[in-house]
Amino acid sequence: MQTSTWSRRAAAALAVALLAAGCSTGGETPGDDAGTGTDASVAPPDEPGGDPTPEGDPTGEADGRLALGYVLPESGPLAFLGPPQIAGIDLAIEDINAAGGVLGEDVTLSAGDEAGDPVVASQTAQRLVDEGVDAIVGAASSGMSLALIDGVTNAGVAQCSASNTSPTFTDYSDNGLYFRTAPSDALHGPVLARTIVDDGHRDVAILARADDYGQGLMTATRDALEQQGASVVAAIVYDPEAASFTSEATQVVNAGADAVALISFAEGAEIITALIEAGAGPDDIGVYGADGLRSNELADLVDPTDPSVLEGMRGTAPAGDVSEDLVQRLRGSSELEDTSYAAHAYDCTVMLALAAVAAGSDAGRDLAAQMVAISRDGTKCTSFRECKGLLERDEDVDYDGASGSVDLLPQGEPETGTYEVWTIDGEGDVRTDRTVEVGSD
Repeated sequence: MQTSTWSRRAAAALAVALLAAGCSTGGETPGDDAGTGTDASVAPPDEPGGDPTPEGDPTGEADGRLALGYVLPESGPLAFLGPPQIAGIDLAIEDINAAGGVLGEDVTLSAGDEAGDPVVASQTAQRLVDEGVDAIVGAASSGMSLALIDGVTNAGVAQCSASNTSPTFTDYSDNGLYFRTAPSDALHGPVLARTIVDDGHRDVAILARADDYGQGLMTATRDALEQQGASVVAAIVYDPEAASFTSEATQVVNAGADAVALISFAEGAEIITALIEAGAGPDDIGVYGADGLRSNELADLVDPTDPSVLEGMRGTAPAGDVSEDLVQRLRGSSELEDTSYAAHAYDCTVMLALAAVAAGSDAGRDLAAQMVAISRDGTKCTSFRECKGLLERDEDVDYDGASGSVDLLPQGEPETGTYEVWTIDGEGDVRTDRTVEVGSD
């Protein structure tokens, strides 16, 4: 981690300064690399998505009780993403068990920390696998999921992430056992590009983190900008742990950009400061962010003496269709202030349980085979209790959940995504201008 003044300020504000990681998303930690985790306890096979390891494996067989686990950040630089998702999981299990559970038994839950470290995340996943869980909710970060997915899915355990947005997972060889309720950044990129173009910009620079989240969203945004008639005058991948971003800011200015898109997390405040100093701040050109910069704290991190420093900065972020009732229940049970991805985690949990009911089995491979089916093309239902009743009457169901419509594609990800277009006002606060729903081709 960096040891600059920024890092000390960011550490204090991180719990409210970032909303996703794909966070949004993505959600990789600084320095995360898409291929990390090869030394971790859940060792990947020679080829990703190889044959499941059958011998001596405590998982993969039905025992009549659905056992879930989670691998989420309880500590580390993304710890702000843990509590909302954990609260969503806990609330879902409460609702599931209040409705009679699965296969006549209460659903159980084992906890696990991803800690922002691929080795720790993989060790946690291995522990849960050894405990015999049937499915894992998580990880929060795409980088952490990439570190553990092979070991988890090769063990016959299903995985559902509420906040992985990297396009890498769309065609990943996962034995049909990986799912997500957050939409891919392949859907996000065109929304960010359209926002920039609709604001009248044509010469755009993109600055993106050197990790799977950053490069994936940069590619989707760049392609969409070019398809919509704009020129990408600079596409810069940067080290999020760099001591300075003056060079990147200078490249944006020298490229003649009339807008810049930042695909950043905490380090984005330093980048924006460098852009302002170089004459490429919000007063000079269009400055846009994604979900990793959507925060009411961002302006204060850039200049604590002037809340208007980012007035007019705009961006886009995934928007969950979270009902006020769910928000109140979440906050009442856990005193949450931030509910980011809580609804998506709730839906992961409910969908895994419904899939087990549909399969008549708690085995990971069996319930995974039903995940897509219970999400689309049946009778609409919006709660575990309602959907379970339909399944027990041999009806097909189409679960629409706390995060909205969750129609999964065969690849195990949502067919559509809902995004908000946001603007930072003169007080440094983020306001939602509108929401946009987009679908995959």
